Amino acid sequence: MKTYNAHEVIRKLAANHTPSMRYDGKEDFSTWQKKARAKLEELLGLPFIKCDDQFAITARSECDAYTRIDFEFQSEEGYFVPCNLLIPAGESKVRPAVICLQGHSTGKHISIGVEKFAKDAASIAGGRDFAVRAVKEGYCAIAMDQRYMGETEQSEKGTPSCLSDNEAMASLLMGRCAIGERVWDIMRLIDVIENHLTDYIEPDKIICMGNSGGGTATFYASCMDERIKLSMPSCSVCTYEASIMAMYHCPCNFVPGIRKYFDMGDLGGLIAARPLVVVCGKEDPIFPLSGVEESFELIQMAYKQLGKEDLCRLVKGEGGHQFYPDDAWPVVHQLFD
Repeated sequence: MKTYNAHEVIRKLAANHTPSMRYDGKEDFSTWQKKARAKLEELLGLPFIKCDDQFAITARSECDAYTRIDFEFQSEEGYFVPCNLLIPAGESKVRPAVICLQGHSTGKHISIGVEKFAKDAASIAGGRDFAVRAVKEGYCAIAMDQRYMGETEQSEKGTPSCLSDNEAMASLLMGRCAIGERVWDIMRLIDVIENHLTDYIEPDKIICMGNSGGGTATFYASCMDERIKLSMPSCSVCTYEASIMAMYHCPCNFVPGIRKYFDMGDLGGLIAARPLVVVCGKEDPIFPLSGVEESFELIQMAYKQLGKEDLCRLVKGEGGHQFYPDDAWPVVHQLFD
């Protein structure tokens, strides 16, 4: 029977193709990690050209539970990243820090529990006030706007331009992709922590977390940068076939050519054996549980190669596409503290 469904052809190609760089147990695991990270770097279009960070504090305010320092830095020539640093009130000491990444949303203000748009309240209620919760858990927190979202796209409605205007697609014409750009900004933020924020933050104790698109950036950044000591991606780690290839997702989720070499579970081997907490919702319609579990099995296999399977955990929330702080944070403390 003839088919006129081009998408179905691609899905069949993927279903019949084993990723060519999947770890097969025949070589030293650290050797595989080095080769796999180099390939992922290439696929993401990295590295970019480093420039002076032009770090600047733009505001400072005192709240009951924390001090808030707003700052910005230049991650590549001509592009600046806005951030909020939250420092727990009370005893003055250097602390570990949590980099907090919102997904497709109105911006980083949700991480600090601030409502700017009508739909923000629902996001905050869904556990996405990451930075506020991180402070309650005893950490410093940095909320960062990702490219094409929040303050970086200047939309009056707050709608991510990567979702509404396809602005992120232009990067593909330059051999880049939105995920690679976001990973670069996270890596440059860690440089900023090391160079400017050590009065507040222990630079060798950095956690990265996010939900949905923020979880995606968390995952890829953790694959690339070993300075991230614990990774907590939420509602984002899943087989490509079950999620990104199966239904509509924002174009910024796509890395050209990646499925030829890896599935997401394979890439989890680049985080091993640093602590990894994968969070999902049992009823998440766009990152189905079956695909999450299949990916996590591959990740577990990688950690077992290093005898560290206890350092990767899967946290399943009783709900849909949201974050589950009460389920996830106790696991973070167990693995990190």
